[in-house]
Amino acid sequence: MTATSLSAKPSTPQESTKLSESERPAAPIRVRVNRLVLYTVLVVITGLFFGPFGWLVVSGLKTPAELASSPVRWLPEHVQWHNFADAFSQIDFLGYARNSLIIALIYAVLVTLSSAWVGFGFARLDAPGKKTLFGVLIGSMMLPQMVTLLPTYLIFAKLGMVDTYWPWVLWGLASAPYLVFLFRQFFAGLPRELEEAAIVDGCDYNRMFWRIFLPQSWPVVSASFVIAFTWTWGDYIAPQLLLSSDRSTLAVAIMSAYVTPAGQPVPELQAAASVMYVVPILLIFLVAQRGFVAGMSTSGLK
Repeated sequence: MTATSLSAKPSTPQESTKLSESERPAAPIRVRVNRLVLYTVLVVITGLFFGPFGWLVVSGLKTPAELASSPVRWLPEHVQWHNFADAFSQIDFLGYARNSLIIALIYAVLVTLSSAWVGFGFARLDAPGKKTLFGVLIGSMMLPQMVTLLPTYLIFAKLGMVDTYWPWVLWGLASAPYLVFLFRQFFAGLPRELEEAAIVDGCDYNRMFWRIFLPQSWPVVSASFVIAFTWTWGDYIAPQLLLSSDRSTLAVAIMSAYVTPAGQPVPELQAAASVMYVVPILLIFLVAQRGFVAGMSTSGLK
């Protein structure tokens, strides 16, 4: 027994390495299982997000009887493609879409630039009470739209701006608190040496913003533009309150124009029109998704 114990050699590093290598196949299996679980969770979440849109598409292909049937029919018996053509031709679809596009572009461009300018000021300039003012600005995000709706309408009515697009111009020039927050976080993360070099070269803060800081912030600009465009394109309350039927947007037209002579809504046409209403937003996001994701990820808390 003593001879056996004396003749046994301790394991060398090479042998221990071989042992560890023999145990390595378990690691890829674990990685595959983790990836499978992750992908399964992502597929489920994606289905939950796209489920309402898919149901909207299916509803736009049904007959009125199938929409009102009980129990619910998940798929149409005969696909009603003409619902989309009827929804497009029953109202001035392109005219209302043009109004929505004009308002959304005006607001998105102006609010992106004004929010970038305000965020730059909060990030790079020093002034008494700056932190307090920034806190008040962020706190204003908690005010619901309904609280300011009536005072806003009265102000625009006194200024003679009802039934015009000037309210969206003024809202765009006034910036948006959430977008200001995004730009402020991004500009605060840029190195101080960049600002000092610009000052040495003779740049004031105005030229510094337009020539140096704003070109650097294209991911946040892209994200802010998509967010602002989506806000305005999907807004129903403000156009319904401030605009007449001729100048109104597609969101208002979808909710009010598809009715029977008795005043009852036509749900299959509303569903078909809603699908066509959502498609531009999806296309804009698909085109700008890389900048949108980069902007959201680079504007984290600091």
